[in-house]
Amino acid sequence: MRRLALPRFRMQQLVSCLSLWLFLQLPCLSSGTRVVYKVQEEQPPNTLIGSLAADYGFPDVGHLYKLEVGAPYLRVDGKTGDIYTTETSIDRESLRECQQLFPGDPCFLEFEVSITDLMNNSPRLLEGQIEVLDINDNTPNFASPVITLAIPENTNIGALFPIPLAMDRDAGANGVASYELMPGADAQKLFGLQVAEDQDEKQPQLIVMGNLDREQSESYDLTIKVQDGGSPPRASSALLRITILDMNDNTPKFEKPLYEAELSENSPIGHSVKANDSDQGANAEIDYSFHQASDVVRRLLRLDRATGLITVQGPVDREDINVLKFSVMAKDKGANPKTARAQVIITIRDMNDNAPSIEIRGIGLVTHQDGMANISEDVAIETPVALVQVSDRDEGENAVVTCVVAGDVPFQLRQASDTGSDSKKKYFLQTTTPLDYEAVKEYVIEIVAVDSGNPPLSSTNSLKVQVVDVNDNDPVFSQSATEVTFPENNSPDDLVMEVSATDADSGSNAKLVYSLVMEPSSKGIFSIDPESGEIRVKTVLDREQRERYEFLVVAADKGSPSRKGTASVAINVMDRNDNDPKFMLSGYNFSVMENMPPLSPVGMVTVIDADKGENAFIQLSVEQDNGDFVIQNGTGTILSSISFDRERQSTYTFRLKAVDGGDPPRSAYVGVTINVLDENDNAPVIISPSNASYKHILPHTSPGQQVMSVGAEDIDSGINAELQYSITGGNPFELFKISPQSGNITLEKEILRKHHGLHRLVVRVNDKGKPSRHGTALVHFYVNETLANRTLLETLVGHSLDTPIDIDIAGDPEYERSKQRSNILFGVIAGIVAVTLVIVLVVLVRYCRQKEAKSGYQAGKKETKDLYAPKQGNKGNKAKSKVKKSKSPKPPKPAEDEEETGLQKSLKFNLMSDTVSDSPRIHLPLNYPPGSPDLGRHYRSNSPLPSIQLQPQSPSASKKHQVVQDLPATNTFVGTGDSNSTGSEQYSDYSYRTNPQKYTNKQVGEFVLHPPTTPSRHTRAIWTEVWE
Repeated sequence: MRRLALPRFRMQQLVSCLSLWLFLQLPCLSSGTRVVYKVQEEQPPNTLIGSLAADYGFPDVGHLYKLEVGAPYLRVDGKTGDIYTTETSIDRESLRECQQLFPGDPCFLEFEVSITDLMNNSPRLLEGQIEVLDINDNTPNFASPVITLAIPENTNIGALFPIPLAMDRDAGANGVASYELMPGADAQKLFGLQVAEDQDEKQPQLIVMGNLDREQSESYDLTIKVQDGGSPPRASSALLRITILDMNDNTPKFEKPLYEAELSENSPIGHSVKANDSDQGANAEIDYSFHQASDVVRRLLRLDRATGLITVQGPVDREDINVLKFSVMAKDKGANPKTARAQVIITIRDMNDNAPSIEIRGIGLVTHQDGMANISEDVAIETPVALVQVSDRDEGENAVVTCVVAGDVPFQLRQASDTGSDSKKKYFLQTTTPLDYEAVKEYVIEIVAVDSGNPPLSSTNSLKVQVVDVNDNDPVFSQSATEVTFPENNSPDDLVMEVSATDADSGSNAKLVYSLVMEPSSKGIFSIDPESGEIRVKTVLDREQRERYEFLVVAADKGSPSRKGTASVAINVMDRNDNDPKFMLSGYNFSVMENMPPLSPVGMVTVIDADKGENAFIQLSVEQDNGDFVIQNGTGTILSSISFDRERQSTYTFRLKAVDGGDPPRSAYVGVTINVLDENDNAPVIISPSNASYKHILPHTSPGQQVMSVGAEDIDSGINAELQYSITGGNPFELFKISPQSGNITLEKEILRKHHGLHRLVVRVNDKGKPSRHGTALVHFYVNETLANRTLLETLVGHSLDTPIDIDIAGDPEYERSKQRSNILFGVIAGIVAVTLVIVLVVLVRYCRQKEAKSGYQAGKKETKDLYAPKQGNKGNKAKSKVKKSKSPKPPKPAEDEEETGLQKSLKFNLMSDTVSDSPRIHLPLNYPPGSPDLGRHYRSNSPLPSIQLQPQSPSASKKHQVVQDLPATNTFVGTGDSNSTGSEQYSDYSYRTNPQKYTNKQVGEFVLHPPTTPSRHTRAIWTEVWE
């Protein structure tokens, strides 16, 4: 588009501002927006005027632009909405819309563009204007090439005489800009030119500059030139002939300079314009004439030259012209005529003489031909089928039009634009319901428009809408879903079923072609006849491979575009007993724990049958049934009828049989192996040493030397049979250490004097099962130079077996006692000194309490009385022994008894005889009552040999003793015994009580250790069950 000539920089600023404004206005452009462009007239063809998409933000994709109004001057690009000029040039002066414009009024060329959304075929209307800018394409001209002007000879210098105006069809700056007078030599000093501005017009006036004398010259010829303001300017000239007239003293005079009148259209009423003149005779006669009147004014009006009466001489139609504007010149008839001028404006008053006009034309993709529109029956609701423009050439109330659709048709009017006026409205004629060719093939739509005049005028127009049949019906199957049963192991090309469909359309739209739509895994198995719809199987079906086939049958018509209908088909393959039962594994191996109760599940087998129904109903049974196992049908669970003992039998093998329910039945077999897993149900058994045995260790034995090895075994297996050895008691001096893995006992420290004597170790053997089980053994070591007194040693071991295992038996008890006695002696002396000092202080301070001080404690008061009182034995003893005190030393013993004599001296125990058949037992009280004699000191001072108190219930050393096990967490445990088992306590200061017991060489029992209710160093072992 060629726009106004502007500097480049200013143009860029203008474009930037316009773009910003358009961006801000985008939300408002969708409706009620009037597009305005400017273009200069006389532009060459294909000049771009503007782009609707780029300039106003309308869509440029998926829409169709179509010029509805604006031809033949404009054309529109269908995709971008660009507006171009055409071969028909736009001439501002020739446009009908610009013919009656007053100077300075803009000239607009109106256009309409429809924008159709191709997705839903929904159009909208866009109204716009193009302001046609004037160019200097017309030359100003005078009405006549010779202009005659009469001036009286007695005219005063400076008098002005109007010169007829020049006319220019251009407007604005391109209109008349200047006048120039070119007089000859004879008239140069007599006449001049002055241009006056009169009602937006440049009025040339001739100035009299000298005295005129008719006798010297009757006329003068001058040239007057007119030029417009265009670039380049255009100019023309005319001959101005001035005639000198006889003197005329008075000029005509109008009653008023401006006359206004109203003239009803279609009416002969006129308006009178008169002037009076003071002169008489010929000078007083007035001649009226039009001055600068257009052709329309001269055609419609008549001016009486003598009276000045204006009358209508042609049909006046307000719709053609609504205002008549012109000037009237009044000139007298004197020898020197004088003139006057008045402006006349006649307004044409409207009469309701025009009925509304209804224009129906196509819109968007819908075209009309011979008053008929073809519409497909599948158009959406509210689809415009026509653009209806209703207008009324009248004005005011006479132009207010109401428009409706007459009759019962599925169409209605919807206002297409918000920018119209009451006298000119545009509507979309659109559908209100879906169209159906099969129901109604053609509609005649009558549109009625009525104005608001009095009386109102109306008009009608009609449009024939022919509904075009489309292929809008899908083929329909008689059954949308079909399910059939077909047996397996069939023959190829067997007929499975037949489908059929119908189409409500006719002709080629109702001819159907059948096809199958199958998933990839089913392709090639079934086929369908395209014409008949017969479905056949092409392969042999196997229900075990696939039990059900589902696919779609498609029926497509031959319309354009083709429409399709579908139906689902399901084929169930019927089973036949052609498969054996099948175990999931070729063989089953189960592992179970021993000691499980009977009827416990030991495993589960899974058997399947690829058949179905009764053919897949399976019965399970145990082959070679000896009653040890049963199997549950339904779950396949194997139950044991026995309780397993791995030590007795670790593996069971049998066979299962599976039989289906077909006719004839089919069967299968599988082997089953049951492996019995070990449970930690056996405690370790101590093999060596026996509890009653002992090991002699010389005092000079080197540390680190192995002195004993404990052996044990566990009849369990695996981790339940892995053993660990530990010393849990009887090692207070930490002389000994046992290997946790091998059970080897080594001497850890150097043997001192206090270590001489009998040592009893409590060795515990644990397995690694969960929970762990254990066995306990007593290991005796005798530390001495010799084994001279074996009888005494066996007696000590025997008493060790009867001593609780939580009492340590280790080394020489007298060694510690001597330390204790020394400490006691020092303590007594210190006490006596302290008491003496207290007594002295008390005597000195409080003499009155001397008697009470003398009545204090006397040590050893009862000692003579109870010195020889014997220690009471157990309740089971019926005989009491008398304690004999020997004051004379014994004769020396033989050399072989030196070891025993030394041991006896170290032990200092009492030997008390009950009966000949009872074994000696050591009994020393752990706690002495207050005031009791120091028997130990007494015996040490009077006799080198111990006193032995024999109790009749003590078993002899030759008998087998039970094994004493230590106490587990629950105070109850199961243990095994051998020929030497007993409990022991450190015999330096201990006592014991036992009940008579009967036991064989090996015994197994349970005992509970009951802790005493009062603090005591004794623990009693009570047997709760003993069996042989």
